[in-house]
Amino acid sequence: MSEQFVFWLIVLAVCAIVELVTLGLTSVWFAGGALVAALVSLVCPYFWVQVIVFAAVSFGLLIFTKPIAVKYFNKGRVRTNAESLIGERAIVVSEIDNIKAIGEVTVKGLDWSARTLVDGIVIPEKAVVVIKKIEGNKLIVDLDDSLKGVIKLEKSDALLDPGMIEDQDE
Repeated sequence: MSEQFVFWLIVLAVCAIVELVTLGLTSVWFAGGALVAALVSLVCPYFWVQVIVFAAVSFGLLIFTKPIAVKYFNKGRVRTNAESLIGERAIVVSEIDNIKAIGEVTVKGLDWSARTLVDGIVIPEKAVVVIKKIEGNKLIVDLDDSLKGVIKLEKSDALLDPGMIEDQDE
């Protein structure tokens, strides 16, 4: 056995151990690259070729198979804390207007600052919204689909009409 083959087996073992300890789907891709590089070392004595193969296979696995692996490995993962609010319905307790930077909703008995997905629209008080994502300590919401034909959303009165802007150079 060549020294290079043993080197790549050690890299493979270290990557596999790190993956087993962390379970983070981080080093498994490099373990695959090390395995292929070890096989290449049996037929090609040039270490630089082995390093290129290692890098190409590792990053290829990372780019092409990680999204699939994450989808299947995280399937049964339970969302916790604030992340569990995504997809939940909330009640608007204070009008939401991104331009004015105002708005508050109540969800699961807690009040949260809220903003809309789209700037320029106003969601009135007592409307039902769906939480789409969380940015910092603010919930990003959209009007519940069942209310989209019932509640007429207004445009923010804080929006400036370009025709009303005076020349600032004076």
